[in-house]
Amino acid sequence: MSECRSTLADGSVLSVTAVRRPRAGRAEVKCSGPGGPALAERMQQVARLARLTEARHDSRDQVLVTMDRAPGPGERDWELAVVLADRMARGVIPDAPLHANGWSDHWQLGRVDGHAVTPAGSNHALLRGGPGQLAFLGALAGQPDAGDAVSTARAWFPLHSGGINDSLCWVEVSVYPLDQPAGEEEDTIAAPGLDLTRQLAVRQALAGARRFDARGEGRWRTAVRFAEPRFQGNSFELALVVADRMARGREFLARGRVIATGCSSAWQSGRVDPVQGCEPKCVLVLSQAGAGDRVLLPRAWEGELPAGFAAALRAKGASMACIDRIGMP
Repeated sequence: MSECRSTLADGSVLSVTAVRRPRAGRAEVKCSGPGGPALAERMQQVARLARLTEARHDSRDQVLVTMDRAPGPGERDWELAVVLADRMARGVIPDAPLHANGWSDHWQLGRVDGHAVTPAGSNHALLRGGPGQLAFLGALAGQPDAGDAVSTARAWFPLHSGGINDSLCWVEVSVYPLDQPAGEEEDTIAAPGLDLTRQLAVRQALAGARRFDARGEGRWRTAVRFAEPRFQGNSFELALVVADRMARGREFLARGRVIATGCSSAWQSGRVDPVQGCEPKCVLVLSQAGAGDRVLLPRAWEGELPAGFAAALRAKGASMACIDRIGMP
């Protein structure tokens, strides 16, 4: 069992413990704490994003991360303690008594943005995150900042429910090269913050689409984030796949955003299938498209597009293509 402590805003100290055990078909990371499911979800998100810049991937074990007390609302300094306990449990860094405070909005880059609380004296080694302190996780092992080796791309897709909350939502894919080929492609893809059904859909779509590429599998550790993690349907799939292809250098970048909607039951063949809601989604896309944006729609929609849709996009400085396969203009 590995342990890392962290000081809360009220001066109390919490302990984060991490235990490695055989995975046995379970999730790679399981988290629990006294703050309820929202805290556990954030703990898991932090741990999984921070793994992205590790050059080796081993999915044979599960790490159970627990916290002995709930931090206050809005407190985030415990995040570094979760990351370090997870790494010690898996042998990524030496197991040692640590006391750490730090938070980050860029765990997927392996960077620590700062800390809010300065721990008082402790028998444990003190670590504080942020510039001038522990600015990136590689420093713990004498390694350079790996954040520059992470390639990230975003694509947008229409979220349509017929209400005032209709909007374009982004999906972001970050990839980091592995030192050696991984096992199952789906095991190298993390989508923290999504429910289990949606995580599986994300992994299957990316694994299938990479199979379509020559030598596209076994080369990357991947983290996927959504601006809005709670949505229905599978119309996000084309945007996800295109963002992944851009991050891996397999797709040209647009001057503005790439806006895409579509799905597939056979990504391994590169095929793009239609989704429901052609007209309202086109109306939404047209209302929010801007100069330099590139719109990708299923080829099956070509005869259903609203009258003047393509011309209206061009008038706004955007371009459009209806595609039936990925990797085509």
